[in-house]
Amino acid sequence: MNLLGLSTKNILRSPTRTCLTVLGVAMAILVFVLLRTVVSTWDMAADIAAKDRIATRHKLSFVVPLPLHYVDKIRTVPGVQALTWVSWFGGKAPRSPHSSFASYAVDAESFLRVYDELSLPPEQKAAWLADRQGIVIGSLLAKQLGLAVGDRLSLESNIYPGPWPVRVVGIYGLTQKSFDPSSMLLHWRYVNDARVGERQDSVGWVTSRIDASHEGAPVGAAIDRMFEHSGHRTRTMTERELNLSFVARFSAVMQALQAMSWIVLVVLLLLLANTVAMNVRERTSELGTLRALGFRPIHIWVLVVSEAALLGVIAGVVGVTLAVALVNNGIGRFMEENSGGAFPFFRISSTTVVVALAVALFLGVFAAFVPALRMGRLSVVQALRRVD
Repeated sequence: MNLLGLSTKNILRSPTRTCLTVLGVAMAILVFVLLRTVVSTWDMAADIAAKDRIATRHKLSFVVPLPLHYVDKIRTVPGVQALTWVSWFGGKAPRSPHSSFASYAVDAESFLRVYDELSLPPEQKAAWLADRQGIVIGSLLAKQLGLAVGDRLSLESNIYPGPWPVRVVGIYGLTQKSFDPSSMLLHWRYVNDARVGERQDSVGWVTSRIDASHEGAPVGAAIDRMFEHSGHRTRTMTERELNLSFVARFSAVMQALQAMSWIVLVVLLLLLANTVAMNVRERTSELGTLRALGFRPIHIWVLVVSEAALLGVIAGVVGVTLAVALVNNGIGRFMEENSGGAFPFFRISSTTVVVALAVALFLGVFAAFVPALRMGRLSVVQALRRVD
């Protein structure tokens, strides 16, 4: 029998302890995979943003509006193929006024040209363009709010005093996930005509589609130079950067989750180290007998480390299997449909699986390194005389 076979038999000598250890380590791996999945998918909404769109907002923040006449000036910049303007509306669900959803006041015709991934039937598109109070909503939002084409409702807003009577004239789908499927789109002019003071004839940001012969950075720099000495200086960024600016307030939460994932690994290491140390201590005289039979210290080291590594791999496989079953067949779909576009692809990636298995193997080896080294250095006489 080789050392690997002997290691396999040794971890099966105490089934209860082995099962509890595997279960404990598997739960730690499960939590680690879940936390890493949240962190890794958090930026995915930004990563899948369109590469040929740039956004121009006020230099201070996207909550500070820009004058409407900026739109015509940006249109003249070389490289700008088409553009549209957007203002955040801050709508609230009619049946749940304390919860809000992504809602934008847009110029309908130009918006559909720039965001051409929105799929809207021709008759619904015509109805939206013709109806001042018409709105189109994403398929997920329609499902969440229980709305259908033709429904009328009265919206509230956390920015503009309401109520805002509107009618659902369309439900859009997406040809690619570069836009939130749980958003609501209103007519900008409908909102603008009810504004007073400085907010009238203002926009939140301008989105420009650039042609293939230009890059976003030079075009954005040209736009910003145009308004460098104006009363409303601008900052132009890629669509990915704009999406990240919306969720920047959650960056501290993501950093905390990253830290928690490493804390889980420390707990996992302590759990494995305790199990391995206890197991080695109980078998000191047995390992001493192996030394007396001719096993070298390196053989003892390999035996102990391989047992811990095998235990770690088994627990890692169990933990990853549970995580994949839990996320990809349950939590993932829920997060995709109810996170407001923050997690468009909430799935465990193959990279996360490989990392989790590698971590389980590494921690198993690391946890056994010191006990195995000390046992390899123990003399045969000391090992055979030790009584626990």
